[in-house]
Amino acid sequence: MSATEQAPTEGGLVEVINLTKHFPVKQGVFATGKAVVHAVEDVSLTVRKGETLGIVGESGCGKSTTARLMVRLLAPTSGRIVFEGRDISRLNQRALRPLRREMQIIFQDPYSSLNPRKSVGQIVGEPFTIHRTEKDVRRRVQELLARVGLNPEHYNRYPHEFSGGQRQRIGVARAIALQPKLIVCDEPVSALDVSVQAQILNLLKDLQHDFDLTYVFISHDLSVIRQISDRIAVMYLGRVVELSTSEGLYEHPRHPYTAALLSAVPRHSANGAVERHRIVLSGDVPSPVNPPAACVFHPRCPRFQKGRCDVETPELRRFEGAHEAACHFPVERWPMTEEELRRPFAGSATSV
Repeated sequence: MSATEQAPTEGGLVEVINLTKHFPVKQGVFATGKAVVHAVEDVSLTVRKGETLGIVGESGCGKSTTARLMVRLLAPTSGRIVFEGRDISRLNQRALRPLRREMQIIFQDPYSSLNPRKSVGQIVGEPFTIHRTEKDVRRRVQELLARVGLNPEHYNRYPHEFSGGQRQRIGVARAIALQPKLIVCDEPVSALDVSVQAQILNLLKDLQHDFDLTYVFISHDLSVIRQISDRIAVMYLGRVVELSTSEGLYEHPRHPYTAALLSAVPRHSANGAVERHRIVLSGDVPSPVNPPAACVFHPRCPRFQKGRCDVETPELRRFEGAHEAACHFPVERWPMTEEELRRPFAGSATSV
């Protein structure tokens, strides 16, 4: 997005506007006192009420940091976070406390996210204790356990007595306890078996329908993100490089990075044969301490054009429908082979 400060968009439950987060480097070869990790750089997104916004990308691309900024588990370096029309970017912890009821998070690791010294009843009931919203905590916790598919009679059991999938259900019960409006799902199924993943995803969908929840769903798994998301934001090295509906993204990715990601997913032809036109990117992801100038993807991009991609930072711009991509030379058609993608760009660099 442009570095120019933007105004909030009407209709969004949560909006991040020109959001940036830098972490100081305190040790290692870059520990000069001035070096920073560019975790999130000038990101603008809107999360609409009742939808699931998926954020996908490689490890270290900034997707989890972006989501944690949204719920103010982290404070931004710059930019704005607007929740239901209220700017919460600079609120202190005391002012944020009432808002914690409206925003919750489900963590990736169902083993480390639960306190092993507390029983399930204490873990799920803790939000009621902190916010003093429930008199009969035991009854309410047992209702929540039943709602997420656990035995209410296991109220006094401890986390080590449950499987990974059951522990994640405990985390889900804790997240919905106060009936929040927004839940960040930070790779909630990545540590689970495939069969258990499907069960947890179905549970999240049912809860979203029943409680009118809004999700920000973080994942690096393209099949998972497609199954649950209404819209998908693709991130690379701290920036959003593509934003589209789930259907639009998978039917025709516009950014070369997204195309490379989707090329790793096998496609089935009409006769059932598996088709794969794998696009292999050269090199490694650059260091977020010293990201490339202009387009951050240009050192690895098969459509790189010297004098443009390494000089001018591309902004998200609109294609058909609500599809947006930050690329000077977007993908014209899909699917395509690596050789086709690498051919000299012959089309216009303007939106279609």
